[in-house]
Amino acid sequence: MSISPRRHSVGVNVGGVMVGGGAPIVVQSMTNTDTADIEATVRQVAQLWRAGSEIVRITVDRDEAAAAVPHIRDRLAARGVNVPIVGDFHYIGHKLLTDHPAAAEALAKYRINPGNVGFKAKRDTQFATLIELAMKYDKPVRIGVNWGSLDEELLTRLMDENSASTTPVSAAAVQREAIIQSALLSAQRAEELGLARDHIILSTKVSDVQHLIAVYQDLAARCDYALHLGLTEAGMGSKGIVASSAAMGILLQQGIGDTIRVSLTPEPGGDRTQEVRVAQELLQTMGFRQFLPVVAACPGCGRTTSQTFQVLAKEIQDHLSASMPEWKERYPGVESLSVAVMGCIVNGPGESKHANIGISLPGTGETPAAPVFVDGQKVATLRGADVAEQFKVMVADYIEKRFGTAEKTAAE
Repeated sequence: MSISPRRHSVGVNVGGVMVGGGAPIVVQSMTNTDTADIEATVRQVAQLWRAGSEIVRITVDRDEAAAAVPHIRDRLAARGVNVPIVGDFHYIGHKLLTDHPAAAEALAKYRINPGNVGFKAKRDTQFATLIELAMKYDKPVRIGVNWGSLDEELLTRLMDENSASTTPVSAAAVQREAIIQSALLSAQRAEELGLARDHIILSTKVSDVQHLIAVYQDLAARCDYALHLGLTEAGMGSKGIVASSAAMGILLQQGIGDTIRVSLTPEPGGDRTQEVRVAQELLQTMGFRQFLPVVAACPGCGRTTSQTFQVLAKEIQDHLSASMPEWKERYPGVESLSVAVMGCIVNGPGESKHANIGISLPGTGETPAAPVFVDGQKVATLRGADVAEQFKVMVADYIEKRFGTAEKTAAE
């Protein structure tokens, strides 16, 4: 199956990062620190950025958090971390941005949830205040609907209309329609207030895979706003990874989505950057972006009772990942590198020929020799107890020759 053409969407500039408009799909993440703790938040934003997050969202929920925002921006800049910071607002965002103009100016985008921006008579007024502040400071907004905080008045009205209909649909279908209408009506209101179309991103998040697919398919067919994808409350570990990948993978395959976040629940004390790596791997696996060199390795079988190839594959993968922040500057294009580390001669030589550089280690009972292939050609056979170290040196040499700027400059 081929990938569908990207859906046309209006491009939105988020602090120098283009979302939509044909730009590459952007990876986002969010901190889980108390934003009022400036140093902890700066540290985590920097970690997420180094892992590859191109936009980072922070919670702005009270005065202390809002007051911290400009200091967070300044400390990040002092560390050379140039990543757009998005403020996540609920309930009192209109007041916080009004009372803290330095925060309103420092943020690259405002995230507004129409389900809790205000209630009853206050909803329209407080939403209008947020949009007016976005226009005052020339900031884009993400109107982010979440089925856990859906506009109850809208949902109730649609449910009543459905009950009175001669052809009623399921309650789930009505809820999906309420989610979509909440986003579209809010965007329409923002434009009526004067916010430009190229300052609006929409998201309609749910935590059920099939509902997420259905909601975004419908939303994409009914507007050309840039869309942020994410399975909300995806869960922990493999469950969250599989669910997010299944839902967003289908939508991305259909050309839907301009920016994504994988909302993983970290293990207690776990690494927040995992969600960034999963998002990158999803886009890279599907062929939309190239973030890191690819290391192909076989799963192992009865022919590969030695763990040598597993250890080497992990060492190569870890080394490439750790080196990428420096290599992006030193070796332009190195993210396209492919390496194969195979455990025996069955598929080893073939896979190695497909990679830029690959090695086929000897399996159980096989001759202790490891052929190495470079760009499809066998260039060496390694032997001895230090085969792994020999191969890592060859990988480093290949990167220098293939991607080194000095080599490229000399050749030109």
